[in-house]
Amino acid sequence: MKAIVCNEYGAVENLGIEEMPDPVAAENELGLKILAAGVNFPDGLLVQGLYQSRPDTPFIPGMEFCGEVESLGAAVSGFDIGDRVICSSHKQSAFAEKITMGSNQVIKIPNTIAPESACNLLVAHGTAHHALKQRGQLQPGESLVVTGAAGGTGLAAVQIGKAMGAKVIAAASTAEKLALAVENGADETINYSEENIKDAIRDRTDGKGADVIYDPVGGDIFEPAIRSMARNGRFLVIGFAGGSIPKLPINLALVKEFSLVGVFWGSFVRNEPAEFAKNMQELMQMYEQGKVSVVVEKTFPLAQTKDAIMHVMDRKVKGKVAVII
Repeated sequence: MKAIVCNEYGAVENLGIEEMPDPVAAENELGLKILAAGVNFPDGLLVQGLYQSRPDTPFIPGMEFCGEVESLGAAVSGFDIGDRVICSSHKQSAFAEKITMGSNQVIKIPNTIAPESACNLLVAHGTAHHALKQRGQLQPGESLVVTGAAGGTGLAAVQIGKAMGAKVIAAASTAEKLALAVENGADETINYSEENIKDAIRDRTDGKGADVIYDPVGGDIFEPAIRSMARNGRFLVIGFAGGSIPKLPINLALVKEFSLVGVFWGSFVRNEPAEFAKNMQELMQMYEQGKVSVVVEKTFPLAQTKDAIMHVMDRKVKGKVAVII
């Protein structure tokens, strides 16, 4: 099989495509043909050695995929050859033609969902759902501010926040990105390249401040955004696409009585598998009801995976990107 291989940590441009042995399914595993793989900001961090986890090199990157069952381990039941599944792979390896996964690690989906959409449903939407439900405990009628609202996980948070009954305020750096957020359910918008985000949040919430802020950006907008929190608000730390990890003036938490809440979806999946399964069932219901969708801006062939990752890392993407295998 062909696969994208990270032989040593370094620039994304160093990734190359190589011929690898086909994996063989163990007795409790499925042998899968990968149809499409999702591309996420952490993929670029991972190959540079900047992510929370550092797998031994060489490794095949790629966190999520849509695949088709090609073979069944001797102890596997409940699946047939040709079934379509999605998976967020704990062992990476999605940027390849084939993979093996435990039958308890994949989610069967209808063949009617396009692979480029299906492969992108887990990480971005899964993170947003877990963040707003378990970590942020978002309630109907509350105000939700989403920074980076036109990115994959930002759009997911806009959609899910709207489905949960919140007033959704989308924040992004261009009018074009904000228009996309409005198409996906945002009630109000903030262009933080033109407005002070703290003052704008105050304005959009009638002076109260934000009940929940979902922030995958960090960087320069972190501190002014956090100064706009409402009392008993929850600031959700999702990631640092802005390029720097900001520091918090801790006195703000005391004075304003808000909570700073970390969100690490991978840890949730590993440590609370039963809750994760419930979340995915709920998320699939939202998808089937049309409450959430995956906006795929662009697709790339496997050989151009590094270009796909850089498209995301450069913050050019509106929605999601997929690698078609």
